[in-house]
Amino acid sequence: MKIAFISTRGIPNNYGGFEQFAEYISVGLVQRGHEVVVYSPHFHLYKKSEYKGVRIKHVYSPEQWMGSSIGSFFYDFSSLRDALKKERFDIIYDAGYTSIVPAYIWFNVKKIKYPLFTTNMDGLEYKRTKFNKWVQKFLFWEERTTVKHSHFLIADNLGIQDYYKEKYDKESKYLPYGADIHEDHDVNFLKEYNLARDSYYLLIARMEPENNVEMVIQGYIESKPQDKPLIVIGKTNTPHGKMLVEKYAVYPGIRFMGGIYDFKKIDSIRYFSSAYFHGHSVGGTNPSLLEAMASSCFIIANDNIFNRAVLKNNALYFKKKDDVSSILNNISDYLIDKRITFIENNSACIRNEYSWEKLIDDHEKYFQWMLRQKR
Repeated sequence: MKIAFISTRGIPNNYGGFEQFAEYISVGLVQRGHEVVVYSPHFHLYKKSEYKGVRIKHVYSPEQWMGSSIGSFFYDFSSLRDALKKERFDIIYDAGYTSIVPAYIWFNVKKIKYPLFTTNMDGLEYKRTKFNKWVQKFLFWEERTTVKHSHFLIADNLGIQDYYKEKYDKESKYLPYGADIHEDHDVNFLKEYNLARDSYYLLIARMEPENNVEMVIQGYIESKPQDKPLIVIGKTNTPHGKMLVEKYAVYPGIRFMGGIYDFKKIDSIRYFSSAYFHGHSVGGTNPSLLEAMASSCFIIANDNIFNRAVLKNNALYFKKKDDVSSILNNISDYLIDKRITFIENNSACIRNEYSWEKLIDDHEKYFQWMLRQKR
């Protein structure tokens, strides 16, 4: 098969979940004998035309001077145009729909017989509270348009799969992200950040309202006793992030540490935490949640269908700040009664359901299935 991955910020990953996915899956498929191309913006730090057997096509993106919100539309359009005009792919995989929809319409993708298009629908983008109501309406229109134009849909979470079936009567293929369990955690990494093992609570997220960072912080502040700091990791240069720092950095127990992108460091920081907060509420299967599970974290998660679909009964859940306070007030009992069971079950889940090798196999079978379908 000849497969293209578009709408990512390129590989090797230096950005986020879709890029990590594209790197693992594309390299794995190449190792199985398939030809894979990943489209990458021209400003990506990796400039070579090949990465571990995967062909890289660098496409101009005006994102650096236009901003990502607008520039990504032009980047996706140029990538799709190249994929249709200059290559002969069997399958085009689009990682998210929010900036590809105009290109889908322009090229009238729904009437194209070949190549086949499959779109990863990611989370419920129109419900993200960082967007005003007009942007939310536009995103909802994009969602409906993608369902109409794409040949096949991918859901990375069973809750997302149910949503598209109920909302549009449209079937989608459940294919989540992956994670690997590592055994090389190094407690010495903690010294750089003035941390000690089992002496802090941890939250890692983009600083956006729908990730409920403020809810966790407020719950922590109102809990007693505050014998361990709450470490918040993630870029704080967003409007919401700046507000959180200004409002809560004055509290001695709250420590904003910005973004940390060295995987070995962040993995060790996860592993040695006392408890890990996951506040994401509108996405599908969030890569950071899988990484927390793979890092043997004791997880306290926002109570929604997406997180429960992944964690099942192997986490504590909160819906409001009072829940966070109550959990922290009784954390010693929870750590004694539930920690080992939760961690063992989540580790087994990563090995059995979310290993990258399994997901490479699942994607290969899915792509082969797509090619057998009549158009």
